[in-house]
Amino acid sequence: MRQTQLLHMFLVVSLTWFGAFLADAEDPYRYFTWTVTYGTISPLGAPQRGILINGQFPGPPIEAVTNDNILIDVINKLDEPFLLTWNGIQQRKNSWQDGVLGTQCPIPPGTNWTYKFQLKDQIGTFMYFPSTALHRAAGGFGALNIAQRSVISIPYPTPFGEFTLLVGDWYKSDHKALRQSLDAGNPLPLPDGLLINGRPNGFTFTGQRGQTYKFRVSNVGIATSINFRIQGHNLTLIEIEGSHTLQEEYESLDVHVGQSVTVLVKLNGSPKDYFVACSSRFTKPIFNATALLHYDGSNIPASLPLPIAPTYHIHWSMKQARTWRLNMTANAARPNPQGSYHYNTIQVVRTLVLANTATKIDGKLRYAVNGISYVDPDTPLKLADYLNIAGVFALNTIKDTPPSGPAVPGTSVVGTTLHDFVEIVFQNTENAIQSWHLDGYNFYVVGYGSGLWTPDMRKRYNMADAIYRHTVQVYQLSWSAILVSLDNKGMWNLRSAIWSKRYLGQQLYVRVWNNEKSIFTEYDAPPNALLCGKAKKTS
Repeated sequence: MRQTQLLHMFLVVSLTWFGAFLADAEDPYRYFTWTVTYGTISPLGAPQRGILINGQFPGPPIEAVTNDNILIDVINKLDEPFLLTWNGIQQRKNSWQDGVLGTQCPIPPGTNWTYKFQLKDQIGTFMYFPSTALHRAAGGFGALNIAQRSVISIPYPTPFGEFTLLVGDWYKSDHKALRQSLDAGNPLPLPDGLLINGRPNGFTFTGQRGQTYKFRVSNVGIATSINFRIQGHNLTLIEIEGSHTLQEEYESLDVHVGQSVTVLVKLNGSPKDYFVACSSRFTKPIFNATALLHYDGSNIPASLPLPIAPTYHIHWSMKQARTWRLNMTANAARPNPQGSYHYNTIQVVRTLVLANTATKIDGKLRYAVNGISYVDPDTPLKLADYLNIAGVFALNTIKDTPPSGPAVPGTSVVGTTLHDFVEIVFQNTENAIQSWHLDGYNFYVVGYGSGLWTPDMRKRYNMADAIYRHTVQVYQLSWSAILVSLDNKGMWNLRSAIWSKRYLGQQLYVRVWNNEKSIFTEYDAPPNALLCGKAKKTS
């Protein structure tokens, strides 16, 4: 009976889904076929098994324009189920394409699945990476850059060119060995090094003296914050995760796991090579990776020492983060100024205080949020919700504030209503940096502070020009506060970007819902939706 119902439902929604998807006929389509395989790579000198896309490590970049429609046929030739997620892409009305286990079944080995989504009203520097298991520790990541439409102005002179840097920690251990170690109750060890575009050193960016270049920098690692700088050159910050910033100059910038920044660099030095340096933050020892900024026509090599960087200075990083402000008069993807949304005038309808903790369950290390260590059910939450399958999850099993008592395993889903305006406080009870990401949204980062958050901390919030981004760092034994307008219906993953902690339970889902069934608020399930778990058993 359910099979007939499901087939009928898919037939009915196919036309509406494709009709909605094709509605903006003037927006271009970009088609990709990606074959995901294992391959031998040697980023730190020793051969190891990596995950390649079309034979490439890192994976191929996506260079697109606001509102482009993206179709990517992913062919999984690994020996395990696989998914890609599109970090920071909001998937408006379309959490089906988000690429996490809470919204879709993984792509089985030896099969393919096609993602179809639109880069609706977004610009900026983003990335993609595997969301399944510890695949991200083996590769499969790449850049996703969205340029402005020609009819939308940018708040800075057009750069002469641009470069992309994918920076992250790297482990010599195989991803399966790392996963087995985590499953056995061991914490993730320190990395073996850092990489810039898949290499610890030697990658070269060539530019012309006197010209200004855009550098897009993303932290694609799984655990380690980094500091980015260019020898002898200042960095002018212009964009953070799709939002234009006030254009302040910095000698270096911290970029935490899952975050992206964009800077302008003017090549105004003597003609020679300069080190592009990235170093780890909050680790002992300090790891470094370098690339080269080469002035075209020069033959003078770069010289040591590397530019000085902060190492374990938490207050330095927090102080810098408070200087990142939204450019209120600039356009983003739309003609209206970014500051036209007055978040300081909107009534907060709910406050969530989410405390991340390390715990032990059945004698093994796990990580939890408000006492719940998340476990993925066999059936994606979104699919269960869509098909009214009982027994997969229950709303509000996680409390709005940290409870007392030991942590337990569970499937945490926060139930909200479309257009709720919510305050979320991330309370880091661990003596390690945290990084929190919300799929489907950007949010206003209104405050950081040390120690425990209390309601009095709201007096310190930036209620004027807070940066609007998708991933926020939470410093050791500290808190960060965000405000978010839940205007994107769907099932959205709220997760620690520290991948071992997400894998061991530090994540949850936010269900944004109303009772209106319309493609104007949310698309129906795509015709090619995979079925697994209870959806497959009862079909």
